[in-house]
Order: sequence, then structure tokens, then C-alpha cells
Amino acid sequence: MRSTFLSRTRRWIGASALAVIIGLSGGASFFVATSQHATADVTATTGKVQNAAQITAPSVTAPVSFADLVDTVKPAVVSIVVEAQGQDASSDDSGSFNNQIPDLPDDSPLKNFFDQFRRHGQMPQQKPHKYMAAGSGFAISADGYFVTNNHVVKDASKVTVQFSNGDEKPATIVGTDAKTDLAVIKVSGLTDQPFVKLADTPPRVGDWVMAVGNPFGLGGTVTAGIVSALDRDIGGNSDDSYMQIDAAVNSGNSGGPDFNLKGEVVGVNTAIFSPNGGSVGIAFAIPASTVKRITTDLIKTGTVTRGFLGVGIQDVTHDIADSVGLKTAKGALVTEVNKDTPAERAGIKSGDIVTAVDGEQIEGARALSRVIGSKAPGTTVDVTIWRDNAEQHMSVKLDTLKAADTKDKSTQKPAPDENSTAPVQSSVGLTLVPNSDGPGLLIQDIDPDSVAASKGFEVGDTILMVDKKDVNSAKAFQSAIDAVKSSGRSTALIKAERDGNPRYIGLPLSDK
Repeated sequence: MRSTFLSRTRRWIGASALAVIIGLSGGASFFVATSQHATADVTATTGKVQNAAQITAPSVTAPVSFADLVDTVKPAVVSIVVEAQGQDASSDDSGSFNNQIPDLPDDSPLKNFFDQFRRHGQMPQQKPHKYMAAGSGFAISADGYFVTNNHVVKDASKVTVQFSNGDEKPATIVGTDAKTDLAVIKVSGLTDQPFVKLADTPPRVGDWVMAVGNPFGLGGTVTAGIVSALDRDIGGNSDDSYMQIDAAVNSGNSGGPDFNLKGEVVGVNTAIFSPNGGSVGIAFAIPASTVKRITTDLIKTGTVTRGFLGVGIQDVTHDIADSVGLKTAKGALVTEVNKDTPAERAGIKSGDIVTAVDGEQIEGARALSRVIGSKAPGTTVDVTIWRDNAEQHMSVKLDTLKAADTKDKSTQKPAPDENSTAPVQSSVGLTLVPNSDGPGLLIQDIDPDSVAASKGFEVGDTILMVDKKDVNSAKAFQSAIDAVKSSGRSTALIKAERDGNPRYIGLPLSDK
């Protein structure tokens, strides 16, 4: 089970936890509302009654026991033991480097010295060694297909499935998908394996969930909790959203199922937040809808194919929405369009905002990646975009997403609009000079008290466009800003670039 935060986050969490403990043990007072109706609140300072919104809570019936559910689903849950091969990097008893060659440059005399020792047999090559690891999984068919995590089996030379009755059988890897961290393995010869169903309906926040797995090698362990949140972004290379649960999930639970009260799998455990290496009640699971789609592809072909649009995208902020006339800050803003891609062929441009695909509303950049990735290559989709204060529809035939789709970078260097290269401070607090290495303007200085500074601009950033117009001089930049003000808008849409990565920023034109 992978941890998703760094050590400095652990220190912050520790401090926060301490603050909570102090608050609970100090002079704070708490009360329990035994009635379902709350009608008023009395302030401590004035004694006056303030009107409050009445809340009527529904009755909650909690299950007395999960025992029947456990008895039903447990035969479908298995422990997975893998054997893999790796390099032994540990030191020997003498405390030396275990005869490993230090990491030295190729032209280092010391490296030549160590190479001579190795050639003469005085420094043996580092030998690979076998190691074992354990995870969890569950059956999805009677003929022996099991789901687990990719990171459980990806380096395995041998996979063994341990059943709840104590039996062990070898398994083969059918297919893996690193992007979603899912894998399917197969145990041959099975015809009546108990299996479970993947839920068709996603859970709601607050629903009960029960996890079954193999934490720390303790097979058949059951824990329970609730769904804490949906649509979590935990980083990594996946575009999929995650379900957060508070059931105890630990190392070894990877690939194990989370059940609803109907005995359906609503998620597959894949990661935890852990400041101390153990469960702190924050675990992340791959939603059943994703598991169903990915495992179907893996069983059919052994691989997963995804649709490809060919754009760089970002979320739409409130400032950006205001700058382009959108009522709500939703959609995926196109930062760039790669050459010879479906997006370019369809006429999508940088600065367009994708608001829907085939009628499905797009909340943000991750949502667009997820929706496009779920479409089969070759599929023609209807893409709704926001451009020039109006909705437009474009028909796009998707390509296949490849492992290494690279961005095309323009090498053209347009001439500045004016000959002067002296830095000029604009009305928004940015001091700009022409970019001698390409299009746009370089930020040479920023007024620390300006709105631009608060919006994340940094010295060295390149300003490429203002209000979707190219700017290659300080004069052109200021003219574009003035044009936005003259149009009655209060926010300018700025396209900037940092370290080769373009991004749009909505820049308010007043401090109000």
C-alpha cells in the first residue's frame, strides 16, 4: 500500500493532531442535540436570539453486525503472494558497500580503478536476489479471473493465490494497467469459484463500506467504516477520481475490495495516507465503474486502449470564467493544441473551454481526461466549447492515446512589435521585456503589492497572449489590457508560460 504524502506533510499533520488534542482536553465545551429540531441560537455576548435555519435529520439505522455479509463475500476474497527478483543493495557484515561500485562519472579515474578490480574478479558483480510480497484480490468470475493492483504483481516472477479455505494455486498475469493501478490474474482449472459483482451504482458519502484483505500478511481481515469522500485527486499518473474511506486499510490491503451492504464491490483499495506507516483512517479506492471498464479490456485483450484528443488543459478558475463571460467556473481550458491530433483537425484552439462531451458536463481538467480516456479510439464525439462568448459544437474523431505523446513546441521567433528592448512597467504591476528566445514577453519584475503578484506570476515567466491576442511588446500588452477595460470587463485572460508549460490566468484589473 502506497503512501501519498511526503514527510513534511507528516510533520504538519502531527502538529495539527496535537492542536486537536489540546483543544479537546482544554476548556472547550460541547453539547449533544437530542432533538431533531434546532430553531435558535443565543449569542454569548448579547444574549439575543438569532434566527437559524431549521435542520431535520433523517433517522439512521446502523447494522448491528456485518457477520452475515462477511460470511457471504469472504470466499471470493483472496490473498496474493508474489515472488520477484531484484538487486540486493544491503551492506554486508563488514559494513562495506557490499562490493558495489560507487556512482562515479564515466571519466573518473576512480571508476577506472574500480572497473579494474571487477575485471580481475576482486569485486564480484552484485547478484540479484528473490524477495516476496503480499497483497489482496477478489474473484470476478466463476472460471478464475481475479482483480488486484498493478503494483502488487507488476514485477512478479511467480504469483500464488491463497484462498480463504487455506488452498493455494498458481496464477498467471492476464494484463496490467499502470495508469489506474489495476491488474487481472487468472487461476486455471476453476469452474465454480465464488465471485462478487462490481456495483453499478456509486456509493454516497456516508454510506457504510466494508474492506476485506490481507493486511501485514494477516489474510481474511475485515474492517468497516464509511465513505468519507468521492472524486478525490491523489496525484500520480492517473486521471481517475478516487473514493476515500475511513475503514482501517494497511499495507497488504492493496488490491482488496470494499463492499457495500448488498455485498457488491464499490471500490478497490490502492493507496493510503500514512504519516506513521499504518492506518490513520484515510484510504483511497478505485471506483467500481473504473474497475469494470479496465478489467473488461484486460480480459479481452490484455491491454487498455484510451481515446486521445491531443490538447493541454487546465481547470477554469473564477477569474478565468469572469474574463471570458462564463457564468460558472467549470470546464477544461485548452492551453495548447498539439500538431496533427484530433483536436487540431477539428479546429479546437488554445483558449477554448471544453464544457461538455457528448452532452456530459465537464467539471474540470481531470474530468475531461477521464471522459476522453473512457472512449474507444476511433469514436466520434461531440465536443461543446465556449469561444468568443458563445457555445459551439465540434465533431471530433478520437485517436489512440500512446504511452509517450509529446507536445510540439514552436521554434518560430516572431519579431517584436517595436524595436525598444528597455523594460516597461505595465499598469498591472508587471515589468516586461521582449522575449529574445521566442514569442511573447518576459516578466523582469513584479510589483509585490499588485494583483499580478497575488495571482502567482513570477519573474522569468513568459506572457504569450492577452485576451487571446499575441503580445510581443510592452506596448501591445498594455493596449490589450486597456481594450479589456474599455469593453467593460473587469478581468483579463492572460496566457503565460513557465518552464515550457503554458497556463491561463485570470487577472483582475482592479484591487476591488
